[in-house]
Formats: sequence, structure tokens, C-alpha cells
Amino acid sequence: MSEKPMKSNNQTDTTLIRNEGIPFDASLFEDLHVNRSAVERRAATLSGRRSVKKEWQAAWLLKALSCIDLTTLAGDDTQGNVLRLCAKAKSPVRLDLLKAMGMNNENIQVAAVCVYHNLIEDAVKGLNGSGIPIAAVSTGFPAGNIPLKEKIRQIEISVAAGAKEIDIVVSRNLVLNSDWKALYDEVAACRKACGDAHMKTILATGEIPTYTKVAKASWVSMMAGSDFIKTSTGKEPTNATLPVSLVMIRTLRDYYELTGFKVGFKPAGGIGKAKQAINWLILIKEELGNDWLNPTLFRFGASSLLGDIERQLEHFVTGRYSAAFRHPMA
Repeated sequence: MSEKPMKSNNQTDTTLIRNEGIPFDASLFEDLHVNRSAVERRAATLSGRRSVKKEWQAAWLLKALSCIDLTTLAGDDTQGNVLRLCAKAKSPVRLDLLKAMGMNNENIQVAAVCVYHNLIEDAVKGLNGSGIPIAAVSTGFPAGNIPLKEKIRQIEISVAAGAKEIDIVVSRNLVLNSDWKALYDEVAACRKACGDAHMKTILATGEIPTYTKVAKASWVSMMAGSDFIKTSTGKEPTNATLPVSLVMIRTLRDYYELTGFKVGFKPAGGIGKAKQAINWLILIKEELGNDWLNPTLFRFGASSLLGDIERQLEHFVTGRYSAAFRHPMA
């Protein structure tokens, strides 16, 4: 094993100013058009552009781990499931592996635990004293097809129960119909209901037919005050992909250049392998720079990803792959 020291992967930009949003202005995005072929060609080059091996790979995987919103959104979730998830969130990597990497004193934890809003109280108990925030999916997740007043009520209940982050879903019909002002008003109302809780806006890109509409929906969501924009609920047939992530990331960059507000990005759904996680980290580094490579501005919505990362770290330490059951998610 290399003697090179690793740095902690849980450092965040504590000086980050929340996105306050800006007044609706369709002229900022109405002429926007995305070249699908160019986007997909650029995304296809990522896996071959950089080779991350040995101690560098281990460091990138620890970085990825620290950016995970460890998630359980199953219909059969119980208090026991949530408490086990919280225990894994606090100790995501076996202590013997951390000691072997010299990382046992670095307070390695995931970024957040994400649950349905009726299970927030159980997550509060499971995470007590850890400093790990609770993220709750809300606003009629995953379809979002409930009245706005019900969406607002769900947000208020989740915040009152202890959620520090709220993942909302947009009304897809507003995007499909290009009703951008109505989308802005909906997201802004949700942002107001969140109060001090950070808001992640899920676009459900697998149900949006064009990259141009994805880009415009990203712009509107940021203008309305979203702290993060998120690809998917994880329940659509197609979830996070590198091309759609590239489209969203470039809107983040343009919005920052216009307003000075850094908005976070969260790919979610279908990211279960460590190699995939590294590709997303490389995408962030190349398109947005190191400022976005921390849990304050970048998250993975994932569950099985943690198990594969821990398995890869054991291979780094021992030179052998272990059975997946030795690294349970929770």
C-alpha cells in the first residue's frame, strides 16, 4: 500500500450562501436549445478520459461515499429498516478497513439519510448526535400529482418532524406543456414552505422528452430558489444518466455566472457501482471544478452504491474481492 496520506473527504464549504432565487425572466432561457448529439458524444468520452487507480481510486471512492444521500424509499420500509440504515450511515465503512487506510480518525460518514416523510421521527432517533441531516421526499413523491396546497402541507409536516433537507418533485405536466411561469410559482411556493431546510428539486428527467426541456426546467427551478436540482426520483424507467447530468450541470454553471449563487446537483436512481460514481465525480470536476466536489454541492441519491464502494475499498486494502454480503448497506 502507498505511504501517501489521504485527506478527509467530509470537508464542506461552510461559507456557501444559499440560493435565494431571482425574479422569473423567461428571456434568460427561452432561446436555449441543446444539441443532443454533442451532449451524448461528450458524455461518452468520460469513462476513457481519466484512469483512477490504487490510492487515488480509494480517495475518490471515499469522496463519493461522503456525498451519498443514503436512501430507503421502499413500500415495505419499517422502523427497523430505517434504524439499520441510520447505523450504517454513521459507520459506512468497516473500522478495520479505515484503520488500514489511516482514515479511522477522519469521521467518515455519508452526507444525509433520505426517507419517506412518515419515517422522519425514526430517522431522528437513529441519527441522534451524529450530525447527519435527514432528507425527506415530499410533495406527493414520486409522481407529484397532488394539489399544491397538499404539497405545501407535506413540506411543513416534514420540516416540523426534523427534516433538514426536503426533496420535492415538480409537476411534470408543467414541464411538458412549457408552462414555465406556473412551474416557477410552484417551486417558489415550496421553497418558502421549506424555511431553513434546504430544498432539492427533482425534475424526473426520464419523463421529460428532450434535453432542451430539461435545461429549461433546471433554469426555472434555480430561479425559484432551489438549493439543489436532482435528476430523478429513482422510480422512473430511466433515471440518472451522464448525458442528462451534463445538461443540468451546464445550467448550474451558467446560473452561477449570472447570479453568483452556487446550486448543488444530485444524480439519483440506477447508480449502484463504484465505477459509475467515479464517472460522475469526474464529470463534476471537469465541468464545475473542485468547488462542487463536496457534500454541500454534490450528492448521490443511492442505496446499493455504498455496499459496492466498501467492497472496492476492501479490495484496495487486501488485494481480494469479498462477497457482497460482507458489506450490507444496512
